[in-house]
Amino acid sequence: MFKSKVLFISGGTGSFGNAVLNRFLDTDIAEIRIFSRDEKKQDDMRKRYANPKLKFYIGDVRDYQSVLNATRGVDYIFHAAALKQVPSCEFHPMEAVKTNILGTENVLEAAIQNQVQRVVCLSTDKAVYPINAMGISKAMMEKVMVAKSRNVDSSKTVICGTRYGNVMASRGSVIPLFVDQMRAGKPLTITDPHMTRFMMTLADAVDLVLYAFEHGNNGDMFVQKAPAATIETLARAITSLLEQPDYPIQVIGTRHGEKLYEALLSREEMACAEDLGGYYRVPPDLRDLNYGKFVEQGEEKISHTEDYNSHNTERLDVAGMQKLLLKLDFIRALQQGEYINPEE
Repeated sequence: MFKSKVLFISGGTGSFGNAVLNRFLDTDIAEIRIFSRDEKKQDDMRKRYANPKLKFYIGDVRDYQSVLNATRGVDYIFHAAALKQVPSCEFHPMEAVKTNILGTENVLEAAIQNQVQRVVCLSTDKAVYPINAMGISKAMMEKVMVAKSRNVDSSKTVICGTRYGNVMASRGSVIPLFVDQMRAGKPLTITDPHMTRFMMTLADAVDLVLYAFEHGNNGDMFVQKAPAATIETLARAITSLLEQPDYPIQVIGTRHGEKLYEALLSREEMACAEDLGGYYRVPPDLRDLNYGKFVEQGEEKISHTEDYNSHNTERLDVAGMQKLLLKLDFIRALQQGEYINPEE
């Protein structure tokens, strides 16, 4: 489905963009455009991959004209550009608004104007029952995605989204932090031993986006079923894999805007979600503002379905977490005494 097509990745110098390149550069895709504002990371990628299919565009999703110019002639878009760090968004919430909300509006409007065939927007579990600025901005991003999809000609452009939890070893995530702390001889710092998070590999994240790309209709949101682990289990799995099971751990308390657990689907979404085996599909609410015509027998049906969160999903123990960690190249290398920067 990507043969001779042009793919545009916003925020393409990040972990997700690199994972997509590793998956697609050697296929029959015609061109992959990397769009970001970081010229150093773009130059590093240009040298690392040295592939004529790879094109680089300096720009910012906050600037509509730069996105419009870069998406001319594009067939598909993976919209990954975002401010993702919870504490930094807490201190700079308007920056999260500019990138995560207004930036998404710019990408989708440019896609519509340039008649891009399919757009997949990447969201996060923090958008469900959000309590922090990052999650709130991502929740609004999802609302922008659904609203835009209502008014687009689906024969020309399809806009859908994905939502996923912690992507293991992605840039700025906790697993590389734990490894760096161990290499420096410092104790592992964990926020709350009982805090749970969904666990996904970068390959899982790419698979989810590709599933949404292939099966999505306008306004659909896709979620991949994923196991979860407590932060203490994750820490102990890493120390045990690196043959230091009694390595010291320091509890530092929750950071700004953090929750004890995350949800991938709200109770209301679970009530209408379609179970597709390894995935959930949440269709958009296609009602208009004339609510009366949708009420049956004088009242609407209210669901009491439970949400889907990192406390009630499959819970990994240390052995299960180790098995998942061993899917990461840099963890396997560490076991052999070799350090590979997971961000490269």
